Amino acid sequence: MGAHELSAMLWHERELLELLVFKLEEEQLLLTAGKSRWLQHATREVEQVLERLRDAGLARTVEVALLAREWGTPEGATLRELTDQAPDGPWGDIFKGHLQALTQLTLQIRELRDVNEKFLRAAARSTQETLANFNPDAGTYDSHGTAGVPGNRSQLFDTTI
Repeated sequence: MGAHELSAMLWHERELLELLVFKLEEEQLLLTAGKSRWLQHATREVEQVLERLRDAGLARTVEVALLAREWGTPEGATLRELTDQAPDGPWGDIFKGHLQALTQLTLQIRELRDVNEKFLRAAARSTQETLANFNPDAGTYDSHGTAGVPGNRSQLFDTTI
């Protein structure tokens, strides 16, 4: 029964990885559209899927160890090692298919993560530039340690609306 259980867990993990791809693409769409208002929600959803993936990964590790013992392979075997040591029959091919799919999804996730990070860095840089342009003299100091243009201190931080 261990191989069946592991295969079901791997299907579940694949579904979670596909959901993560979707959530990262959703986050990317928000970033490219400049819809920063919803970005916190998208990021929270990504974190929720990651948490579910951590739990699934832990359950998979336990199941791989149990199946490794059943198949007579080292208990600390990875999924790849277990797949290579599978007994004759369909399980080797089934687990190879899972492994290939998990690898492909992981590569997609890495690419999306990297692109999203670039978008986030660009957005942060743009925000900093905008703030710097809003008060171009805020970064300079006079001989008294006061920011801004000398003799024009009252206009630097006008808080009236």
